[in-house]
Amino acid sequence: MHNFKCSFCGHKHTVYKKTQYIYRHGDAFLIVNEVPCEECEFCGEQYFEAEVLKQIELHFHEIQEGKRKVQHLDVPIENFA
Repeated sequence: MHNFKCSFCGHKHTVYKKTQYIYRHGDAFLIVNEVPCEECEFCGEQYFEAEVLKQIELHFHEIQEGKRKVQHLDVPIENFA
């Protein structure tokens, strides 16, 4: 992915890094650490390979079906008033 222009800011340079990705399906969330991506050096926009996102989606559904065990985190939620 090193030879493309950022679709957000137009900058032409990215760096490979691992980041935290939050997957959402309906009202359920999955936080995945150490996800590989390319990040724009100028604005920080992140780009993920389709295969990586498909794997995250598969893991999410396996967790929902009880086929994969993961750590759980309670997160408070409130509406902005």
